[in-house]
Amino acid sequence: MTDALHTELLQLALQAARRAGDLLRDGRPADLAVAATKSSPVDVVTEMDLAAEKAITDLIADRRPDDGFLGEEGSSFEGTSGIRWVIDPLDGTVNYLYGLPTWAVSIAAEQDGQAVVGVVAAPMRGETFHAVRGRGAWATGAWAGERKLSCRPTAPLDQALVATGFSYVAEVRTEQAEVARRLLPLVRDIRRGGSAAIELCDVAAGRLDGYYERGLNPWDYTAGDLIAREAGALTGGHPGRPVSPELTLAATPGVFAPLQQLLEDFGA
Repeated sequence: MTDALHTELLQLALQAARRAGDLLRDGRPADLAVAATKSSPVDVVTEMDLAAEKAITDLIADRRPDDGFLGEEGSSFEGTSGIRWVIDPLDGTVNYLYGLPTWAVSIAAEQDGQAVVGVVAAPMRGETFHAVRGRGAWATGAWAGERKLSCRPTAPLDQALVATGFSYVAEVRTEQAEVARRLLPLVRDIRRGGSAAIELCDVAAGRLDGYYERGLNPWDYTAGDLIAREAGALTGGHPGRPVSPELTLAATPGVFAPLQQLLEDFGA
């Protein structure tokens, strides 16, 4: 019964992500407007964020009216089924606003508080990543069929390619920049793509050795965290704690512990 339920949730998440991704890719207006701000004047929400979230929640609510929602753009409903959908309709809004391709639709399903399904669709990359707890992580893209994902073989920390992100709050961003400054000489290099969901999936796909960021929300990381873990990566926050808004960290097994310790030492 559980396997059948999780398969149903996966198929619904894939359909909803595809619908929202098509809307965002094909419906982006030339004069895209900023509808509001989030954490600061430079952290924006566009009219398309709102439309994409509505497309997702309308589809899911029609199929599963008793499920709950936690959505970045305000969808919040407790539900009675034990299933909650955690939705970021447009992860990488600023990239989208500027016409950069690194943005994604992120949808996770939680059962009794635990993530059991994760889907991250990156339409401009032509890729969709997905995972069901206990069944591994998979992706479709320019290659034929589905590809099983596996994180990279462990590299020494000084050969690790690490990604991160920065807050839109100036004070927090200044602290994050100092952490990155101290970390940079100790790793191969640092990347900053602008979409937490995609960077977690890039750890899963072996394109990064690690990723960390402070200040994310559950809709930013829930789907990508499950996908990374199902691909063999380790994920967590501060030592002994799970991924949380305080710290989100995903890395290959050999990179995870030393990177986590450096971030702790540097005050991340």
